[in-house]
Amino acid sequence: MKPVRIGFIGAGGNTRLRHLPGFAEIAGVELVAVANRSLASSQRVAAEFGIDRVHSDWREIIAAEDIDAVCIGTWPNTHAEMAGAALAAGKHVLVEARMASSLAEAKAMAAAAAARPDRVAQIVPSPFTLEADDVIQRCVASGELGELRRISSEHTTEATLDPDAALSWRQDERLSGINTMALGICYEPMLRWFTGDAAVSAAEAAVVTPQRRDADGREHTITIPERLTVAGHWGEAILHMSQSSVDPGPARCIYEIEGAKATLRYDAYARELSMKSVDGADRKITIPHVPNGGWAVEEQFIASIRSGAPVTLTDFTTGLRYMAFTDAVWQDANRPA
Repeated sequence: MKPVRIGFIGAGGNTRLRHLPGFAEIAGVELVAVANRSLASSQRVAAEFGIDRVHSDWREIIAAEDIDAVCIGTWPNTHAEMAGAALAAGKHVLVEARMASSLAEAKAMAAAAAARPDRVAQIVPSPFTLEADDVIQRCVASGELGELRRISSEHTTEATLDPDAALSWRQDERLSGINTMALGICYEPMLRWFTGDAAVSAAEAAVVTPQRRDADGREHTITIPERLTVAGHWGEAILHMSQSSVDPGPARCIYEIEGAKATLRYDAYARELSMKSVDGADRKITIPHVPNGGWAVEEQFIASIRSGAPVTLTDFTTGLRYMAFTDAVWQDANRPA
């Protein structure tokens, strides 16, 4: 079996937690090189994960002839340039969610992938519903919910509740762009359950702490919302999404799919799926156990490279769809009064 040799551009939290150990466990995969934000941090990552080579410039990873695939774990504002360059150089690409910092960049990435159909181009999928996706898909497709009437998603955390906390990249429009909290990450699973795409009717957003200081003490004006509600429709069904990063207490991630016959409810963090029929009967639905909560990103990426099988979770076309939704919400929320 021919080895798959991987170079890493960026080694943030998810790369160190998931990708580096995940790839290291796959037979025939070699971790060749890493280029993080600094040479010192690259050396620390290399030492921790047994990587022989470090680079001070990400372009050297892409240019290296002994690298077959690139794992990009940097901020969204860098994804389009890096992924485009890697694909043009004939590398397979796995890029961290969120896809890009703007819809225009996402379109450029999708075009770059389309120009290289012989290369695998994959985005790290939303993990919230991976273990329940198959069951939810079957419930929707079976018709047991009846005609769909309402689709809702709620995601809340206390990530930015502290007004004195330092600015994070998720709040920095220069780095994160139009990505708003977990909006795209919550929308993506619904693309797995329903056909078509949602349409945005109205979006209302609020920034609770308008000024924050970064780690160096410089003050920044916050433009990425900390509260957000989205109204729209998905076919004939009403769509409602709510997001907050300023809610105290445990985080919540809840989906409800209401039909004429029954309502399906999934609490992603509690890992509980239930269905309540219109006659009031309420039953829990068993979610079959899957290893690692359904996380198999690294295995799926390597399998696509070796077999040529198309990417399902998540290809650049699907990423473009959630970026189009994110952009529609951003545009409406920022529309002049």
